[in-house]
Amino acid sequence: MFPLRVADSTSTNSAEQRNAERSRTPLWLWPGVGGVVGLVGALVSVPVRLDRPHPLAWLGWPGGLDSATAFLQALATSVITVTGLTFTLIIVALQLASQQFSPRLLREFTHDRVFKAVLAVLVAAFVFAVTALRHVGHDGSVPDLTLLIAFGASLAVLAAILGFIAHIARVLRVDTMMRAVHDETDRAIEEFCPRYGDSRPRSPEELDVDGEGGSVCAVSSGFVRFVDVDRLLRTAAASDVLIRLDVRPGDHVVRGTPLASAWSREGGPVELADVEAGVREGVVLDYERTMEQDAAFGFRQLVDIAVKALSPGINDPVTAIHAVGHLSDLAVKVAGRRLGGTLHEDHRGVGRLVVPDRDITYYLDLVCGQVRRYGRHEPTVLNALLRMLRDVATATRDDEQRAAVDVQVDLITAEVSSSLSRYDVDAVEDMARRGRQALTGDVRAAYHDRSGETRSS
Repeated sequence: MFPLRVADSTSTNSAEQRNAERSRTPLWLWPGVGGVVGLVGALVSVPVRLDRPHPLAWLGWPGGLDSATAFLQALATSVITVTGLTFTLIIVALQLASQQFSPRLLREFTHDRVFKAVLAVLVAAFVFAVTALRHVGHDGSVPDLTLLIAFGASLAVLAAILGFIAHIARVLRVDTMMRAVHDETDRAIEEFCPRYGDSRPRSPEELDVDGEGGSVCAVSSGFVRFVDVDRLLRTAAASDVLIRLDVRPGDHVVRGTPLASAWSREGGPVELADVEAGVREGVVLDYERTMEQDAAFGFRQLVDIAVKALSPGINDPVTAIHAVGHLSDLAVKVAGRRLGGTLHEDHRGVGRLVVPDRDITYYLDLVCGQVRRYGRHEPTVLNALLRMLRDVATATRDDEQRAAVDVQVDLITAEVSSSLSRYDVDAVEDMARRGRQALTGDVRAAYHDRSGETRSS
């Protein structure tokens, strides 16, 4: 017997959701398409002449064949040089993000649309120029349309480079990175965590399971990237079993460890052969975590930024405090969601699949644990964590959530370094007291201060 909430099968994840992460094209695809476009454009434009009485004759190349060849050579040479510089800047951005912020942010850089678009423009211009050079002058005349397109390509390259410099200067700011992670995590919470008063999940109830269940073990290792609820429901219905997953998106699974359990609806033994195949297809493992169904991964990235900022090599507590600010907003949103396991029904309304989920204690441990240990010598960081807990306390919906917040307040106050002055310790203890006031419902007193010191760093 285990507590569940029940979700209608219409709320399950569609194939479109499953492919959301895969649809984010790899870095090489857009430049590859750009190269093909450049090749085709050159081959099609080379035979075209804009001689009079053509209405576009005024756009023809004003010079001779030698000047046209020199222009295409200069374009090809400059573009390949700029392309190398662009790749270098991208590598520098990746190294900076990995060393100073979090190695888990690299995935976002490789999926950046501006990076891909700039590389596509550069590759297209280079391929166009070298292809045109191979065919220009074969009949002794100047390919006017080709030179016109090359002129436009040179302007496009210039615009792309200027845009790229402005973009990379913006995305390398830590505030921009934190905002991007925050927004993606917010979307994941909105999509996969039903609201506290959502009418689709029913109240938690006990589900009786008779008979001895069977266990499905993983045949490979990796992170749970995606749980295909539709596929698992079909498997459970075909075998007339109830399947309970033992993992959730973001969990790291090791080969040979439990992946799911199954019980027969008839109370007899379970035929695991078909169930095992369906479970292993429905639980998609990968070598890295993604935020496709795993909002906790966004929390992990922001915590990484805070911890990196608190390291002796960087020593930037203000950045850590800003990261905690983003985490505060996300934690408040999680507190307003219905967390816990979900029972999914098939089309006949029969409960077939239990998918576990993380609770509020997990999220608060994730947010507070490392930051309070690395920031125990910096009272402003501890105060930032306590401000976050005050905000979460204001948004709590039940005794379980309030108890989880109270535990974290105690852990943070116990973590205060003995090297801090009495003045700093008093400030931390005052912030802890305000968090407990919010837990008891005295929100006005929890936020009232002299000059905004409990909301500022």
